[in-house]
Amino acid sequence: MSFDTSENSGPSRSERIVEALLFASKDPLPISEIAERLPYGVSAESILETLQARYATRGVHLVQVKDCWAFRTAPDLGDALRVEMAVRRKLSRAAVETLSIVAYHEPVTRADIEEIRGVAVSKGTLDALLEAGWIQPRGRRQVPGRPLTWGTTEAFLDHFGLTALSDLPGLEELKATGMLDKRPGLTSIAMGEEDGIEPDDGDGEDDGQFDLLESDDGA
Repeated sequence: MSFDTSENSGPSRSERIVEALLFASKDPLPISEIAERLPYGVSAESILETLQARYATRGVHLVQVKDCWAFRTAPDLGDALRVEMAVRRKLSRAAVETLSIVAYHEPVTRADIEEIRGVAVSKGTLDALLEAGWIQPRGRRQVPGRPLTWGTTEAFLDHFGLTALSDLPGLEELKATGMLDKRPGLTSIAMGEEDGIEPDDGDGEDDGQFDLLESDDGA
């Protein structure tokens, strides 16, 4: 019978091999695969039991999943290790068109956007852009009904690598990317023509203090 050649103190080479295998693997390892990497005569079951006891009070535990083994975070540490991740979501065509109109004609109202696009703007479209941090309220226009106006944010410029709105691409570039379709109203997005929209007076009366429902209903 062969014996594992290990140091006089500390974990044996076989234990270190198993540790390395488990830490390096993204999936639980079958015990048969672990045994293949150990010297002849060394019991994989015995090594795993030793490691399981050693890690029982550590930040990670060695756990058995059916006939496989893996290191897992200690259950009592779950709250401390919770990570919030930003999930990328692809914008709908309506959101891309709406964002383009806001960028090229800001400050604009919901009615302005609908007039240019030729279709109604859903609440979800503006909400998605607001949640992404790419548009923000710019005060209310001083006309009957005082509709809420919208404009882009610094986050919008940063995301698209723009120094200023003047760096936005022209009409032909937008067409080439497929951001515009053949509806006549959309050809005005990047033309820079006068569209009869009065500029916002910039009084900042509301100072951007709108929630999603108020912003949408007032637009």
